[in-house]
Amino acid sequence: MARRPLAEGLAESLQESIVDGAYPPGSQVPNENELSREFGLSRPTVREAIKLLQMKGLVRIVAGRGTFVSPMTEWSLLDPVLLVARSKLEADSSTWSRRLLEARRLVEVGSAGIAAEHRTDEHLAELGRLVTTMAEAAATNNVVQFVDADIRFHSVILEATGNSFIVALFNPLEEVLRLTRYQTSAHSDVRKHAMVHHENILRALTAGDPAGSSDAMSRHIAQTESDFVQFVTDPEQSLFDFRADPLDAGEPPGSSQSSP
Repeated sequence: MARRPLAEGLAESLQESIVDGAYPPGSQVPNENELSREFGLSRPTVREAIKLLQMKGLVRIVAGRGTFVSPMTEWSLLDPVLLVARSKLEADSSTWSRRLLEARRLVEVGSAGIAAEHRTDEHLAELGRLVTTMAEAAATNNVVQFVDADIRFHSVILEATGNSFIVALFNPLEEVLRLTRYQTSAHSDVRKHAMVHHENILRALTAGDPAGSSDAMSRHIAQTESDFVQFVTDPEQSLFDFRADPLDAGEPPGSSQSSP
């Protein structure tokens, strides 16, 4: 157990190298002795790190030959980093963002209806607090705070379904969702649209109206798609390059620029 944090750190480092292309699919990963010397770790720790990569479908261990990077089609879709890497290979940023909206529509519209039947007073209070936070963030042009509250709002609705399978379906999408929300929410008009739709969703959930909640969520996602087309895929409208890496940590792309 004491080796696990070290093993996880090494696994993360190797995963980054694989995703960045330092070790492309089909290539051989350095053996245990080489990795042990390079990172100053014991061989059992290195072995544990390789097993972690194997569990994610990143590598294959071939007896007598070594460890090789697996084809990208075998990489786990449950890991957000790997999901984004696969999506970026399959399509450009504009296309995979639209695909994300399709996935959101599939999961979130139905989930809103289920949440209306099972939400508690605690869920409603949390959603109300988040809507208030979004309004305050919009007023001060705090895009990071706005997006954080926005994403949490949707997470609470999923949690309100009381169905862990639904929550598990959405979790890997959050990192990609965060990028698309930074892209659109950098615009004040988009924030205004989002506020109206979030308030409508909350109103339907408060009323315990499954059909109304699903309809409100469907309208919200349709508006999000329209905003994405107008403000992100149109180079003259976009505040920043929508091809920015969604895995970058810290400030969102374009956050240093002022909104119109």
